[in-house]
Amino acid sequence: MAVTGPPRYAEMRINLAQAVQAIGTVIAPILGSYVFFKETQDSVAALKNVQWVYLAIAIFVFSLSVVFYFAVIPEVTDADMAQQAEVTHAGDRESDRSFWTQYRVFHAAFAQFCYTGSQVAIAGYFINYVTETRGQTSSALGAKFLAVAQGCFAIGRFTGSLLMRFVKPRYILLLYFSGVIAFCSASITQRGNVGLAMLNLTLFFESVIFPTIVVLGIRGIGRHTKRGAGLIIGGVVGGACVPPILARVADARNSTAFAMIIPVIFFILSFTYALCVNFVPAYRDAVDKIGDSNRGDSDKEGSVQVGKDSLDNDRGSTFKKKETV
Repeated sequence: MAVTGPPRYAEMRINLAQAVQAIGTVIAPILGSYVFFKETQDSVAALKNVQWVYLAIAIFVFSLSVVFYFAVIPEVTDADMAQQAEVTHAGDRESDRSFWTQYRVFHAAFAQFCYTGSQVAIAGYFINYVTETRGQTSSALGAKFLAVAQGCFAIGRFTGSLLMRFVKPRYILLLYFSGVIAFCSASITQRGNVGLAMLNLTLFFESVIFPTIVVLGIRGIGRHTKRGAGLIIGGVVGGACVPPILARVADARNSTAFAMIIPVIFFILSFTYALCVNFVPAYRDAVDKIGDSNRGDSDKEGSVQVGKDSLDNDRGSTFKKKETV
């Protein structure tokens, strides 16, 4: 998604794609409020409700895997990315260096680790926060509030994508990250509807951060693009590391609100990447060169030719088409 098209619109494309995905995060809590929290007692009927949900998810995911198995998806090679880097970053020779010297990629991966960990921690303990800080709020009602917050998240991605059409994505990243830190910090001390509003605004500003870090992190690294993207995406492992820390703090202080200080700390660590990509020339110049380029807007100039090969040799056919990226 990031590389199949004009480089200058890469952030906008990936954020729009993620915005569609965010719609699912709105629907899921609503379904959960009726399935998981409707009958919370330890009974056979309650367990049956849950098992049918997981069975439906498994069937849907299996069906989706069948679609991808038969779909012919163009393969972007390292040579393709090296060619694009030559066109957009002529003279930089960044891709000639070893992958292990690509410090911008490793910083982006660290930022993704910290950000994703905080995002998952907030989403995972959102209902706990609401039920503790807002009077007469059940888990079922908390799930509905979570759906509203995820709606803010989806709206943030759509609006952020639109803004990227007119404003440099690195500016949007800086602005949204600042909003995340400010409103998540406020949720620590606020209670009731005000605290709930702070978390809603936190999710709104979280929206564009993950996909934008990915695209900015792989800018101009040429043949290392696929490996770099994999490393940055691998930062999602933070989602398994930060929530347990929040849980320990919440248990120790008997307050989920106070424990929101943990996501704030990790957000600040991740924020260092947004600062660097805006104010450190080595980061900023690499991003702006390709971001301001008109390369790839037409088939005649700056396009990257990608060989589309079938990934399934057992089907007895190989597709070799040239497509413009």
